[in-house]
Amino acid sequence: MDSMAEKKRIAETKIVEKRTSKPQGTKPTVKPEPIRTTTSRSGGAAAEAAAKPSNAQTQLSNFEAAVKLFHARNFREARALFEKAAAGPERDVANRASLHMAMCDRRLQQPKPALESAEDHYNYGIAMINTRNIGEARTHLEQALKMTPGAEHIHYALALAQALDGDVTNAHENLRRAIELEPRNRTLARQDADFAPLANQPPFDSLIYPEKKDW
Repeated sequence: MDSMAEKKRIAETKIVEKRTSKPQGTKPTVKPEPIRTTTSRSGGAAAEAAAKPSNAQTQLSNFEAAVKLFHARNFREARALFEKAAAGPERDVANRASLHMAMCDRRLQQPKPALESAEDHYNYGIAMINTRNIGEARTHLEQALKMTPGAEHIHYALALAQALDGDVTNAHENLRRAIELEPRNRTLARQDADFAPLANQPPFDSLIYPEKKDW
């Protein structure tokens, strides 16, 4: 009996071992790694950090250009650039841009002065020359000259605006007419710093310094 019991015990042990043992050559199951995309969190942060200096430089460039337009009283164009700067990454520049946007809005809402006479347009044109808003200066001085064609001071102011705008031909013609109507405008042109870059260049040199012909 003992022999039979021993054989039965050995048979049961083999069955258990067979069930629990793994076949030879079977590889252990490996949990697959998750597929990683190329835009990982660290990679995205690095790309953002690399792009920030460029964006900050563009923001600063927009702000500086807007300030120049603001001082030239081109408020509408300045506001557009301030708006771009306000959306940039640098908080300090963005805050200053927002403040300047508000200043532009206040100035754009102000009604223009009522300009009725030639002198009104002339005085406003001179104010625009002083702020270097040359395009608007020319518009009002041309209007003043239409209303008073023989006004030597308007010819002179318009010549100055045209010279500053690079319109040499018309500037020379209006300065010539201003001197013809009032010879003292020749002396005034000699002393005018805005005419200085053109004073020694033809055709202005012979107009402002006619005595040089005899040298």
